[in-house]
Amino acid sequence: MSETPLKVSLERDGKLLRLTLARPKANIVDAAMIAALRAALSEHLPQPHLQAILLGAEGPHFSFGASVDEHMPELCAEMLRSLHALVLQLVESPVPVLVAVKGQCLGGGLEVVLSGNLIFAAPGAMLGQPEIKLGIYAPAASCLLPERIGQAQAEDILFSGRSLTAEEGLRIGLLTAIAEDPDQAALAYYDQHLAPLSASAIRFAVQAARSDVMKRIRTKIEFVEKLYLEELMATHDAVEGLTAFVAKRTAVWQDK
Repeated sequence: MSETPLKVSLERDGKLLRLTLARPKANIVDAAMIAALRAALSEHLPQPHLQAILLGAEGPHFSFGASVDEHMPELCAEMLRSLHALVLQLVESPVPVLVAVKGQCLGGGLEVVLSGNLIFAAPGAMLGQPEIKLGIYAPAASCLLPERIGQAQAEDILFSGRSLTAEEGLRIGLLTAIAEDPDQAALAYYDQHLAPLSASAIRFAVQAARSDVMKRIRTKIEFVEKLYLEELMATHDAVEGLTAFVAKRTAVWQDK
């Protein structure tokens, strides 16, 4: 396993921040990955010349999701709070966050993606929130998906746990574009549309467009986090689902 879970670089004369998940093939969004992402954002977002962020991943898949071990009762509070702090950093980013997705993009990995602005995906990408199949739910996605694709379509994804193809994701507005090389597509978008602009003007435009969204997500994420930690994790089925997944056996639900 790589010592560094995240590759960080400044490109385009320091105006584009590249963040690349660097633990293929799973690129698990665990405590180390979350900490690295939060540190990079804290360091670089205040830079006045920064125009955009490009978030991508090494290997064939963007991310298989968060660490299931860190979802266990004794660890989940710390994991959830750090993941939600990262989500809010991205949601409240003063510059646009472009995301390049390929392969599987699931669970906590998709929640990180949904925290961005424009999502470019490869034709074979599969995107989903399978948490419900483990007896839990996706807290951040419960806040982010309705904002992006509307309540009814968000509920379909959150309640079923099914994965979407890139083509379906584009059709319902989850994705900005499908491209054979999503990293290059995101870079081309930056070069054509953002690079010629004033970094100051971009920041005001982001604030103007997203101020209400930022407030709604921050308020709702506090509610869903509390619901998850204080009520969901007190149920039999939440612990059973996670335990069964780790043990590679079928969960036995008690509906309580």
